[in-house]
Amino acid sequence: MGRRSFRRHLGSRTHRLIYAAVDWRASPSRRASAVGRRGVRSPDAAAPSQKVVLVPSSIGFLSTYPPTPCGLASFTASLRAHLVADGILTGVVRVVDRPEPFVSPEVVHHLIPGSPAAQVRAAAALDEFDVAVVQHEFGIYGGPDGEEVLGVLGRLTVPAIVVLHTVLSAPSPHQREVLEHVTRHAKAVVTMTKTARTRLMDSYDVDIAKVAEIPHGAIDSTTVGAPQQRRGSPTILTWGLLGPGKGIESVIDVLPQLRRRVPGVRYRVVGQTHPRVLERDGDAYRFALHTRAAARRVADMVTFDASYLDVASLLRVVAQADVVVLPYESHEQVTSGVLIEAVAAGKPVVATAFPHAVELLGAGAGLVVPHGDRDALADALCRVLVEPALAASMVDRSSQVAPQLQWSTVAARYRELADTVVAAPSVLVA
Repeated sequence: MGRRSFRRHLGSRTHRLIYAAVDWRASPSRRASAVGRRGVRSPDAAAPSQKVVLVPSSIGFLSTYPPTPCGLASFTASLRAHLVADGILTGVVRVVDRPEPFVSPEVVHHLIPGSPAAQVRAAAALDEFDVAVVQHEFGIYGGPDGEEVLGVLGRLTVPAIVVLHTVLSAPSPHQREVLEHVTRHAKAVVTMTKTARTRLMDSYDVDIAKVAEIPHGAIDSTTVGAPQQRRGSPTILTWGLLGPGKGIESVIDVLPQLRRRVPGVRYRVVGQTHPRVLERDGDAYRFALHTRAAARRVADMVTFDASYLDVASLLRVVAQADVVVLPYESHEQVTSGVLIEAVAAGKPVVATAFPHAVELLGAGAGLVVPHGDRDALADALCRVLVEPALAASMVDRSSQVAPQLQWSTVAARYRELADTVVAAPSVLVA
């Protein structure tokens, strides 16, 4: 009987744990650890009184998910793919704004805002797995400040790992209340930066013993194929979903300076408009950027690419850049997937002083400039483009950091954390 048919035959979550004991794709020591929520002994267990360590054979995710174009969706898809490659059975409860067709076999349920019944069904779907990994961002769940996620978390009977993508330094009273309740429902809480962890300690009533720091993952370009080397004009790149707050205006504003100092320089902006921005404002932000570039007489220097790029295509675009610029206006952003990807790809980075940039680039992988200081932004970009030694030192520092940021490494840490939250001493029954 094959693995999938055997799983269907066994059916229950408890039985899946038993199955994991006899067919676990890991080291012999992990296979030798017993499994079974109800004290079922592994074949290698020594005595009826022995305590065992439980290990998860399945993980359910609660998150947005492709084809939704957003950072949390991409994060979950990448993490899930690497866990599946490691032998973990997975499923996704996809957060959607309205009813829509199921388009991926791994999606087992949809969570639609505004429906208590949907929350009950979402919790029941996640309870079919051994661990629930819940992505948290205030804006993706229903209710004020996304409070409807509590209706799911409060009904779970399996342990939950909550991944915090935003930790505000000055939350509203209700935002603070929601986040604190979210963490109380969790058996483990993940932050992706030291800054986020520190904010939790300083500003929220959270059991810090629950908190683990695991970085955002990044694509390992060596698994996709060697991208083309950079050629042609000096190129500055910004990529990601477009919308107000990305700060692209500031780069357009400094292009006249850069043209005088770096002959032939080009600025490439790659990314679709954020779906929520598109729904609310259409492409007004993108049109405003085109207008601004024309007004500054630099339209010939800027290329906008709104097409969807698969991983291989995106890596080729990144490889052609001399420097990645992240001119974000936010003072709160503690996690940036684009920043992680840029550093992991070995590209020099210039960024405004949002918290994740300050933390990750401080050791030399990039330059950080004050928010709103266009002269400092122009100087930093110019330095990277005209000082080869500086750019090379940034690449060298990035190469030292990259291995710990790759998705394979990050997924292994989530697997270890899942092992921990499932593991509980249990007296075996003879």
